[in-house]
Amino acid sequence: MEIDWLWGLFGGLLIGCAAAIYLFGNGRIMGASGILGGLVDGSAKREWAERSAFIVGLVAAPMLLLPAFAEADTHINTNIAVLVAGGLLVGLGTRIANGCTSGHGVCGISRLSLRGILATVFYLLAGGITVLVFRHMLGVV
Repeated sequence: MEIDWLWGLFGGLLIGCAAAIYLFGNGRIMGASGILGGLVDGSAKREWAERSAFIVGLVAAPMLLLPAFAEADTHINTNIAVLVAGGLLVGLGTRIANGCTSGHGVCGISRLSLRGILATVFYLLAGGITVLVFRHMLGVV
């Protein structure tokens, strides 16, 4: 029996717990794009250490866990052009929506924020349309 869905459930629980700890710890929403954006544009002068630690942890945690979960298949695409296009589209969507799925989806929906719910619905629609266009219409795998 396939149990790959358990990895998604486990990851979702970890993200939800991290968002709750972040909110209870400093009273702010755990929106990854806002955290990174504050470092990039220099508006996070007082919180640079906290924000830097968050980004380092976001990048380092999967690398540290890789030896323990090496058999997990992520189905990631090896086509660099597709990865770059996907990253640019995600970045554009994040900018247009004033936030990312961690801020709107995880934190916004849990707070019953109408803005967060609507942003998440449109993220999912845009993702579905992107898959439809790239995979099924253009044949990019």
